[in-house]
Amino acid sequence: MYSKKQRHVKILEIVEKHAIEKQEEIVARLRDAGCRVTQATVSRDIHDLRLVKTERDGVQAYKPASAAWDGGFNEKLGGIFANSVLSVAAAGNIVVVKTIGGAAAAAASAIDSMGLREIAGSIAGDDTVMAVTHSVADAVYICARLNEMRG
Repeated sequence: MYSKKQRHVKILEIVEKHAIEKQEEIVARLRDAGCRVTQATVSRDIHDLRLVKTERDGVQAYKPASAAWDGGFNEKLGGIFANSVLSVAAAGNIVVVKTIGGAAAAAASAIDSMGLREIAGSIAGDDTVMAVTHSVADAVYICARLNEMRG
């Protein structure tokens, strides 16, 4: 029997080695490896691991959000972010992102999709995103990353 942590490691290994399009494929591969698991459990695991679907080998396949971003994840969101963000600034361990009106939700979605472990959470209003980091140093790092995204 696999523990949750072992199952997560195995799922990451599976999506790294194979172009997995459906949750059922992960379930089947886990069962083949001797793990008793349900589709509902795998669905929760996908959420916990922050897996997203990106194009791989001509199909939409699961990949960790952080790895997907490094490979150019969701160019549309990245473009929206670059064209709508007016400023990025640190205030202690909080990163404040100012956007044009109505664009904060899209900017927050782009930030969240990066899967950055330095961010504890974020919230968006109409024209402002607040991302809470674990430390002041993390906030400085996140500001640098977000300013790179702005171009």
